[in-house]
Amino acid sequence: MAVLPIRISGEPVLHSPAAPVTEWDDDLRTLVADMFETMDAAPGVGLAGPQVGVPLRLFVYGWTDDDEVLHRGVAINPELFITPTSTLPADPDDESEGCLSFPGERFPLVRGAKAILRATDLEGVQYEIEADGWLARIFQHEFDHLEGRLYVDRLERPFNRVAAKIARKRGWGEPGNAWLPGTDDLDA
Repeated sequence: MAVLPIRISGEPVLHSPAAPVTEWDDDLRTLVADMFETMDAAPGVGLAGPQVGVPLRLFVYGWTDDDEVLHRGVAINPELFITPTSTLPADPDDESEGCLSFPGERFPLVRGAKAILRATDLEGVQYEIEADGWLARIFQHEFDHLEGRLYVDRLERPFNRVAAKIARKRGWGEPGNAWLPGTDDLDA
């Protein structure tokens, strides 16, 4: 297993829809293992294929809820169904997100409170998870990556302007930016 470089906003693979996974083989198993290792090293709660430069429709996730239940898995070729989002502004205390592809920053973002994830696992078995709260948020965030969208693309004023200013200041928004968890001094 290996920790993979995480692409930063501006890398074309992050801004284009990913292609379906078509082969369940040793290469896919290695990629998924490397993605788990990368996510854990970052540390993060989710990581999508495009974030490590692989334009395929898959993501890994790992998060422990308030009851100390670990939710961990891989979603290959997922479908996601979400409840409508609130029309109220996001609560900065309870609805802020970060992203390993926009490292070191957190911004409030309204998401659907509940989600149903339908996907295939590493053995080719289809499954379904009904999620709410943070797990639903994680699924929506990672699914966005598969659609070529970062969470900062969804931000409303004034946060979208702040994010754009940060990206310009750090030289993001151009191809070629990445960081390596465990080596680079970045917080996500």
